[in-house]
Amino acid sequence: MLSGGGARGAAHIGVLEVLERLRVPVHCVAGTSMGAVVAGAWAAGVSPERMRGELTVVDWGELFLDSTDYRDLSLRNKHIVQRFLPGTELGFSAQGLTAQAGLVAGQRIKLFFNELVRTDLGEPELQSLALPVAIVATDIGSGERVVFRTGPLTQAMRASMSVPSLMAPAEVGGRRLVDGGLVDNLPVDEVRDLCRPDVVIAVNVGSPLLKAEQVTGLLSVTAQMVNILTEQNVQRSIASLKPTDIYLRPALDDIGAGDFERHAEAADRGRAAAEASSDRLAALALPPAAYAQWRQRFEQTARLPPRVDEIRIAGLSRVSSFAVQRQLRQRPGELLDGLRLGRDLVRVYGDGDFEGVDYRLLREGDRNVLQVQPTEKRWGPEYLRLGLALSSTASQGASYSLRAAWQRTWLNAWGGELLVVGELGNTNGASVEWFQPLAASPTWFFDSGALYRRERLDLFVSNDRVAEYVIEKAGLQLAVGANVSDLGQLRLGWHETRWKPSLTTGLALLADGASNQHGLLATLEMDRLNRRFFPTDGWSLQLQATDNRGDGIAYTRAGIDLRNAWPLTQWVIGTRLAWTGSPRGTLPAWDGASLGGFLNLSAFSANQVAGDSARYAHVRAERVVGTMPLGLRGDLRIGGALEVGRIGGPFVPTRHTGWLNSLTGYVGGDTPVGPVYLGLAYSTSGVVNAYLFIGAP
Repeated sequence: MLSGGGARGAAHIGVLEVLERLRVPVHCVAGTSMGAVVAGAWAAGVSPERMRGELTVVDWGELFLDSTDYRDLSLRNKHIVQRFLPGTELGFSAQGLTAQAGLVAGQRIKLFFNELVRTDLGEPELQSLALPVAIVATDIGSGERVVFRTGPLTQAMRASMSVPSLMAPAEVGGRRLVDGGLVDNLPVDEVRDLCRPDVVIAVNVGSPLLKAEQVTGLLSVTAQMVNILTEQNVQRSIASLKPTDIYLRPALDDIGAGDFERHAEAADRGRAAAEASSDRLAALALPPAAYAQWRQRFEQTARLPPRVDEIRIAGLSRVSSFAVQRQLRQRPGELLDGLRLGRDLVRVYGDGDFEGVDYRLLREGDRNVLQVQPTEKRWGPEYLRLGLALSSTASQGASYSLRAAWQRTWLNAWGGELLVVGELGNTNGASVEWFQPLAASPTWFFDSGALYRRERLDLFVSNDRVAEYVIEKAGLQLAVGANVSDLGQLRLGWHETRWKPSLTTGLALLADGASNQHGLLATLEMDRLNRRFFPTDGWSLQLQATDNRGDGIAYTRAGIDLRNAWPLTQWVIGTRLAWTGSPRGTLPAWDGASLGGFLNLSAFSANQVAGDSARYAHVRAERVVGTMPLGLRGDLRIGGALEVGRIGGPFVPTRHTGWLNSLTGYVGGDTPVGPVYLGLAYSTSGVVNAYLFIGAP
């Protein structure tokens, strides 16, 4: 039997390699967690050689991230993840506030299991495999041991590998199942019940207990608790072994349960452990012809996937089936493309309506039915979302912003959505937005919204802050838009906006009184960056123009912002070009163009140079120096940027005219609380600034 151990479980592959080389037959197999994955795949006909290859090509960092690539999200979902922390999604339901029961849902893991055992040829059933297989899981509600001997193989794999807190429990038959290692990590008794073997070969790859001085925080305490429970049941299993049984304990002490990138090394150590007992194992060998006949029973034969006659979406109650169908490139009459289907299902999951999306290939008469099985979120369709931003600059001091949103999805069959947002901090305000697709189509939509906001505006004369205003903005927008393929959105609409500047302290540089404006607005936004805050590849483009008329003021505010990022070995090179101006009229100070702030002419304070137009460009280079732990997306970087900018038609007298520059250095990364930056900037104009940012801006 094969024990659990996370990444250490790759050692089982090396053991199987030796068993096959020595021609040792196996009459049944039991496994837990990663041992269940290897045992199930092997019994389904996946050779150890192919297992090694699959573990080599898979991106383990991505495998433990459920969400689709950022560039494949809809633009609306991109706006959500930019403003709010993904891990804070809470659902309103009859049970109160609920959330996903693990750091990851296991979406990509399950699809990897599908690919490994070729479910595109039909889901392997445990009871139909060539030798008896038992897979152990734990009922998180009762603590009972749950053993799979029948049913879908990949479902059992997913349940057995659901590490508590890291991966959400698997729901099977009304039970919520987690890692079987909690109750039986080395299932000796199970394999004895399964086939009454003369000799048990037990392979233990479980993690050893941490030393007392290594248990220093919440995560290490949690890991140690799980290890203690696991080790206790493992010792009972070892004590039940007979002198004739063979016990293998590969030397894996320096390989952790999360070190999946060291899978090849773990497999080699498993092979070495088996080779060390080769004399005892060889005594169990069959003659070559007899072994070949035995092994042939469960070897996979190479064959083409079947042709799909029908695609069926099952299990939906509130979400329209069109929301799933529009992401699927598979068509009836085509051969089933399992790899492409897996990528499509990740995109379906990324739309945010489901806690999991899977598929099964059904045989109905002489027809092949591809049944896509999305599971709607138990905690939807109403959500609470939270956002946080903390910042401190040497020039303007500390500021904070707390955001909370109530989101109601699927108001109707076409996918109508309501979003209400409140913000508290240096910027205070609230907004409400109703987004409505027009018919069951991904192309056309209607968007309306209202907002009220109070935010601070500092005015500078050269390097001196001479006035602080509070700008009140209240507005209403109505727009019709179209999704431009998967690139972005085009919008055309109308706005009514009321601006009111109020002097808080300093010189009265702006005219008193409110200004009511109205007019057309148009935006084109495209985003093909691969990450929300620290992209390594891709580009984005924003074009916007807003016509403003009223109270004796008439102007058009227009802008363009183009960003690029591309990888260069361990470096990321990025550029930004931006322009804001007034093709008609002159921009007022409360709706003007400005430079200053991090990576917007960083040496200067936010809004330190402001006027009727602004031009800006930068080029930056960032060195990737680390990555987030397993289950978290993002990396850590050290970077530098060379920035230039120019203001036209300054609002107040300033000596910062012509082209200005900034040389900026920073460290930062994308973390569970959003982007984090620590930076220092200098300009030959004689200004210096320092930054600390935590959270989404």
